[in-house]
Amino acid sequence: MVLSERELLAAVANQRAAGKTIAFANGVFDLLHVGHVRYLEAAAREADRLVVAVNDDPVAASKGPGRPILTAADRAELVAALRVVDYVLIFADETVARLLTLLKPDVHCKGTDYTVDTVPERGVVLGYGGRIAIVGDPKRHNTRDLLARLRQRQSPDDPAGRQ
Repeated sequence: MVLSERELLAAVANQRAAGKTIAFANGVFDLLHVGHVRYLEAAAREADRLVVAVNDDPVAASKGPGRPILTAADRAELVAALRVVDYVLIFADETVARLLTLLKPDVHCKGTDYTVDTVPERGVVLGYGGRIAIVGDPKRHNTRDLLARLRQRQSPDDPAGRQ
């Protein structure tokens, strides 16, 4: 379910009171693909509950011209629909450091394009006693390549790509 920050803080507090552990993952999740699903499935295996932070539109625009394709609300709803995801939050910060400090998840999950030593929020996570997990499959899937393949399939005579 997509929650506000206040609602998420309350939900996490309730889960902790019930003895549950919390995993945290984040990203843009523009045009959901199998790499995203594998990342989130692996992140969910790290704890009892999975919180996913989705970048708001202005931050996600750093992906390049015309990005993101989908709005933050649409991207968050798609991520929330995955059965392995418990809570979703749209966030506007440049990094997730502030959210990690607020939520203090047991584990901060990052994709395989990172190592434990290169995670930008490493100091924050270690500072409150959390751990970092590198999860998902190798980064062979990305929205940029998916968009390029879609553009390639469009014929000049048919902008909708029907051939």
